Amino acid sequence: MQPMNRSQILLVLGVTAIVLLGIAKTWTYFSPVPILKLFWNFNHAGVGIGLAIAIALASTVIYVLWESYRQSADFYLEFILKPLALPDLIWIGLLPGLSEELLFRGVMLPEFGLDWAGVILSSLCFGAMHMSSFKQWSYVLWATLIGGVFAWSAILSGNLLVPIVAHILTNLISASVWKIRNPAPPIA
Repeated sequence: MQPMNRSQILLVLGVTAIVLLGIAKTWTYFSPVPILKLFWNFNHAGVGIGLAIAIALASTVIYVLWESYRQSADFYLEFILKPLALPDLIWIGLLPGLSEELLFRGVMLPEFGLDWAGVILSSLCFGAMHMSSFKQWSYVLWATLIGGVFAWSAILSGNLLVPIVAHILTNLISASVWKIRNPAPPIA
């Protein structure tokens, strides 16, 4: 893939979010299965925050110990994050965190079933969406596992707020850490 500039990355993020939301809306139009509920609850927001911290810590351990994952994550994150400024990272958290959770956990999970089968199927779809090439299999595996964690958090809480908060914060934490550890070279 050709490297993209800041404007192209932000445009792709926005368009992808709109497409995923469009798919979710279209799906709900044709399906009688109700979507997972989303409502404000301080305890559920706290669970989402705690889950994000746990995922970020687990990702750090895996990043250090598993070379294939480290290479895949670095490739993916460099492609996406390198052109962005630090304030742009808010979009890395918000756009995928909202649109992906609404589609994969809000719509797809109830459609497939609020059980192991639904968790597995929606998580496999979530992981597949993160595949940029077969060389990135370890990153796809990680995304699939995290999709499962997000799915179970939605099922156990009965609230889409938990995986949304966890997803947004996980993206923000990992993007910020990567961006700080890999600063852009000064422009001469």
